[in-house]
Amino acid sequence: MTRQLDLWSEYTAPSDSSTTESVRSGRRAARPRQSWRAVLAAQPSLLTAKGTIRRDRRGGARKGAGRPAKGARPSERHQRRTRFRKDQPIHVVARVLPEVADLRTKIGYAAVREAVLRVAASGFEHFRIVHLSIQWGHLHLLVEADDHHALARGMKRFLISMARRLNRALGRRGQVFADRYHAQPVSSPRQARHVLAYVLGNWRRHRRDQVGATRWWAVDPYASAVLFTGWHQRADAHVLMPWPSAYAPLPVACPRTWLLRAGWRRHGLIDMHEVPGPPPGRLRG
Repeated sequence: MTRQLDLWSEYTAPSDSSTTESVRSGRRAARPRQSWRAVLAAQPSLLTAKGTIRRDRRGGARKGAGRPAKGARPSERHQRRTRFRKDQPIHVVARVLPEVADLRTKIGYAAVREAVLRVAASGFEHFRIVHLSIQWGHLHLLVEADDHHALARGMKRFLISMARRLNRALGRRGQVFADRYHAQPVSSPRQARHVLAYVLGNWRRHRRDQVGATRWWAVDPYASAVLFTGWHQRADAHVLMPWPSAYAPLPVACPRTWLLRAGWRRHGLIDMHEVPGPPPGRLRG
């Protein structure tokens, strides 16, 4: 017992009142801050022969630094998403793994459609899927959300529902989506018109309108294009575009934001044969 008291008295011997108070309170005393010159002087191995800081060590900007890529396409950045207002729609892109399958099939279409129905039937009024386009390995969505929490909740519900139905239909288990989804707010009428043409005409950009039975369609049957009322060829029509009796369109919601209801029309209606965006080799998506 005497030895323990001696050790404690020796440990609390420093006369610095701040250090003694830190020991008594159980906190570690703060280390004095050093300048980078002092650090380099104490560790000369951090410098090259010319006196510059070495870049072949851990940390710092250098080639190959950062999160490892999951494939040929760079992964979505894990950073805070761009904030948006309630009156701004969001363009969302979600990509599936290459081994999942082509989504432009009956199985893929049914899984996406049932997931959209699940979101619509949930009664969650703060998130809406307004337009949707199914491509070979990814989805394009135009959604409306009250805030970033509603966007995250609605997209989580949609993606989980779609993944479960797709795995069940394909007889597989495990991950379906390759990465976190990409979300870009739409803030102007011109951008809204561009995004609408891009989402609904994405099949022409990927030349999917030239293969299979879809080449006989005027608009993409794997999108919500048949429910769109802004086609230039149907400017004088007062009813929706007719579709085959065996076809079940995607049950998307009516837009509530001004940009998707009327604002985009300031820059002209969309032609059914319009190929949106630059050539596929120059831009992702």
